[in-house]
Amino acid sequence: MDADGRASGSGPLRTAPGADDEAPGAPVPGRPVFGPGPSTVVRCGPGLSSPDGIEAQTCVVTQGAETWARTYYRNTTGEALDAVLSLMGPDDRSVRMTCAVRAEDEPGTCETPREPTRGNPAQYTAVAEFAERGGRGPLLLRSGSNSPE
Repeated sequence: MDADGRASGSGPLRTAPGADDEAPGAPVPGRPVFGPGPSTVVRCGPGLSSPDGIEAQTCVVTQGAETWARTYYRNTTGEALDAVLSLMGPDDRSVRMTCAVRAEDEPGTCETPREPTRGNPAQYTAVAEFAERGGRGPLLLRSGSNSPE
């Protein structure tokens, strides 16, 4: 990452929905959003990139009484990939989602289903792992949210 928060050799990785837009109320990682609906808190790990051409940032999102995982990515490998996104919460609870990652240089997202928040939202973590379709190759990138506090 350079001083402007960009991954080496590419444009900025979108770190929150609407971050590039002027839309009011767009979540910003780590900052609560207040407005007409329930507040939203987005806790993200660092934006990472691999030499293979994957960029990703993974977050835990809590809105009102629901929590879920989201990963923002860009795939410039030229190959379609799979992303396995896991949300781990209190009491050894976890949710896992596999998302198809198209071979294009456009930002994309993958989310787990929303679940009722159990305990302290800060106890949730998320991890996204990117690899060739069907797990036929090595792990290309692992991206995680910040550790529980």
